Amino acid sequence: MPEPIFMYGATHCGDTIRVRRTLQSMSIPFGDVNIDHDSEAESFVLFINGGNRTTPTIVIGEGKWKLVVTEPNSQEVDEMLQRAGYLNSNAP
Repeated sequence: MPEPIFMYGATHCGDTIRVRRTLQSMSIPFGDVNIDHDSEAESFVLFINGGNRTTPTIVIGEGKWKLVVTEPNSQEVDEMLQRAGYLNSNAP
């Protein structure tokens, strides 16, 4: 079963927009949290990124073990989706 994905992004962040469009075009379910409108989410992003407001910050998984990916490029998005169980590891 694929792991849940939560994306913490910002309204005018080009990387957030790109990753959102990628996930939507692949029909990947994900939680979409806008840190411009959610101060607790913004605090989480600042904490997890050493005080930096880095978007998107993507959290994969639940429970004690999670994978956190920040500002992924296209190749890293594919790898992230493989690790989360959404893409076959043999996919191009």
